[in-house]
Amino acid sequence: MWNPAMEKMDRGQLRGLQLERLKKTVRLCYERVPMYRAKMDAKGVKPEDIHSLEDIAHIPLTGKADLREQYPFRLLAVPMRDVVRIHASSGTTGKPITAAYTRGDLEMWSENVARVAAAGGATADDIAQISFGYTLFTGAFGLHGGLEKIGAAIVPLSSGNTERQIHIMRDFGVTLLVATPSYAMYMAEVAERMGLIHQLKLRTGLFGAEGSTEEMRRELEARWGICATDNYGLTELIGPGVSGECREKCGMHINEDHFYPEIIDPDTGRTLPEGAQGELVLTTLTKEAQPALRYRTRDITRLITAPCACGRTQIRMEKVRGRSDDMLIIRGVNVFPSQIESVLVGRPGIGPQYEIVVTRENHIDALEVKAELIDADLLDRWSELEALHGKIRADLRVMLSLDVKVTLVSPNSLTRFEGKARRVTDLREGRITS
Repeated sequence: MWNPAMEKMDRGQLRGLQLERLKKTVRLCYERVPMYRAKMDAKGVKPEDIHSLEDIAHIPLTGKADLREQYPFRLLAVPMRDVVRIHASSGTTGKPITAAYTRGDLEMWSENVARVAAAGGATADDIAQISFGYTLFTGAFGLHGGLEKIGAAIVPLSSGNTERQIHIMRDFGVTLLVATPSYAMYMAEVAERMGLIHQLKLRTGLFGAEGSTEEMRRELEARWGICATDNYGLTELIGPGVSGECREKCGMHINEDHFYPEIIDPDTGRTLPEGAQGELVLTTLTKEAQPALRYRTRDITRLITAPCACGRTQIRMEKVRGRSDDMLIIRGVNVFPSQIESVLVGRPGIGPQYEIVVTRENHIDALEVKAELIDADLLDRWSELEALHGKIRADLRVMLSLDVKVTLVSPNSLTRFEGKARRVTDLREGRITS
């Protein structure tokens, strides 16, 4: 445990600290960020109205569109001379969202990532290969800072050139891998194809930047022979380090002294009771350059208050089930890509790569799932192929309450991704979503 004093803090003490920091953050936002002042004034809320943590519900919610309208630096709560780092989201669906950091923010960031990494098993003895892109994307720099704080030796390899990644992993004796789950899976395929996977010393995987299922985790652990944990974060708040799994793997511990979590109904915005599943909303409690009030993550999860066997006292969040804005509605049925992944990944004969294609004909939505075979010879064994096809289709029907088209494709025929995987091709609107 990296910081037992904070990670095992008494819940009563923690709530007192959260309230103190919440009041300070609300006042900072109101006095220095015009967008927050306007939103609060429109709702008749003042900083002095915050007397308890529950009073946070009076503060208006903030969404991605709100932040994009402030591009590039109208969300700053400090002078630009105090900013020492700037990151940004990809901006693939609109203006990017910028993320500014003071020196204090960078220290807070590395502290939070150090906790998450240590919970996942990272130590000062590790040689850590970071296979996130070293760009405006927060992932690589965030994990780099936290692992360096722990004392691990960092191999800042970035993403791409996968065969070289495997050679470096072998030659440097890498023990810890940082990557997206989809890229880690592709790296395993390449290492197997090169005949080198059994020469590697990898023991730990810290995966993030995209959602994944338990089935994907089991497949990664089996292929690499590692312990794999998930971590979570958002550019809009800080990057990775908001939460992460310990090796008990029963939810991601939220660094609650720095981020205050809520669960709301994504349709009404109403705060939901403890234990309910809904959309995660987060408020920064210590961010200096660019604080955030009640940011709608669009991630669907629930909070777990039961004690964890690891001894940490922070609330945990379940693996993200999906995103409210990525949810597909097919003939009135809500479909999350993670549901499809849970049916496909780890199934005998089927590889971990898949694609979901949505079309519309005669005003009727149709869903096709493309799944990649492991053995190309199966394409010539019709009876086995049909049996596998029928079983997948039946299991998807049970999972989704929807009949979908299933297409089994040749090995290595679907696109591999070095960053976040894009699993959904939605041809109804001519766009691709993650």
